Amino acid sequence: MTAAHPTDAPRNPGGAPVPPFTSLKLRFFAFLAMGLLVYVHGYDLRDRYLQPWSLVDEPMAPDAFVEYLVANGLFRFFVPLFFAISGYLFALGHDAPFWPRLRRRARTLLVPYLLWSAIGLLVTALLESWPPMREAIRAAHLAVVGDMPVARYGWRDCLVTLVLVPLPFQLWFLRCLFTYDLCYPLLERAVMRFPRTTLGVAALLWVTTFQAWFAEGEGLLFFLLGVRLCRTRRDIEAPPAWLRLDVAAFAWVVLAAIKTWLAFRNDPALQPLLALLHKTVVGLGVMVAWYGMDGLVRSAMRRPWFTWAASFSFMIYAAHVPLLTYLMNWLLPLVADVPGSRLLVFLLLPPAVAVSCVLLGAALRRVTPPLYDVLTGGRGT
Repeated sequence: MTAAHPTDAPRNPGGAPVPPFTSLKLRFFAFLAMGLLVYVHGYDLRDRYLQPWSLVDEPMAPDAFVEYLVANGLFRFFVPLFFAISGYLFALGHDAPFWPRLRRRARTLLVPYLLWSAIGLLVTALLESWPPMREAIRAAHLAVVGDMPVARYGWRDCLVTLVLVPLPFQLWFLRCLFTYDLCYPLLERAVMRFPRTTLGVAALLWVTTFQAWFAEGEGLLFFLLGVRLCRTRRDIEAPPAWLRLDVAAFAWVVLAAIKTWLAFRNDPALQPLLALLHKTVVGLGVMVAWYGMDGLVRSAMRRPWFTWAASFSFMIYAAHVPLLTYLMNWLLPLVADVPGSRLLVFLLLPPAVAVSCVLLGAALRRVTPPLYDVLTGGRGT
């Protein structure tokens, strides 16, 4: 995702390059997070629109428990982690002129946002003309954008879908990140001059899952933390003295399991507790991932196939939805009679889609590098 990609070539305010191992971690987490994101969006229980307080209106079976545990628990740490990384990297260029930097961010964020939104709309319109996919598309979009086929959209419907409610709904990250970059001078001044007040307000927005069209409480707190860590020149590789990674990892898994168990009780009175547990699990996951996976980072980044595939992280991010959702809705009825089919689809379809996105990216980069460059905002070229 965007600013954490190694092609951003970050430098710190003093001019020295980012430490080599930190650069490796940024590449690693860019790729890992995209894999986790595909699994989060591959959740195939009855209600597929997950929120921190989502309840499950079906029996607690092993497959349903596992899916909710990972998709709405353990794997959710990557969103705040990437906002923190993005804030840190944008703040590295603090001494450079702001408006030229913002123009570059428009190329790397806004242009891909609009292009992939248009691609999602076009792919949906094409698939609607294929009878086997019509019902899958209708089911995928009934709860989000209604039951009207894309072919019947007027120009206003198309405009709203392209700019505000893209069918590839994961693009909200690009939109919100550009908003934070646009407001960087104000945000940086606030978090440096009034850190407690600024971070306190941002924490409240995060806990309450504040949402607006061009800003999300989910990311602002961590973007600000990234900015402050950079501007105060903190060592981001050194864990805090109070952090016990073994205890944090244990609490991360246990609290995610408790939250999952409570969600299956389907009691609306539990939703505030579910939201609080969700935020706690996410916060623990960020710390465990960043400070506790150094060995995995070193091992993975020594493998040429991994580093090659990691260069296509943005392609996985941009291209997996809505294709994943349509394929899932089409495939599930076909394998409904197979024992454990729902869990099998959840386990196997996301990596298949991710591999397809990598291969698509490799083909585009080889055949038409200029198009690939525009679609990815210059990443991986």
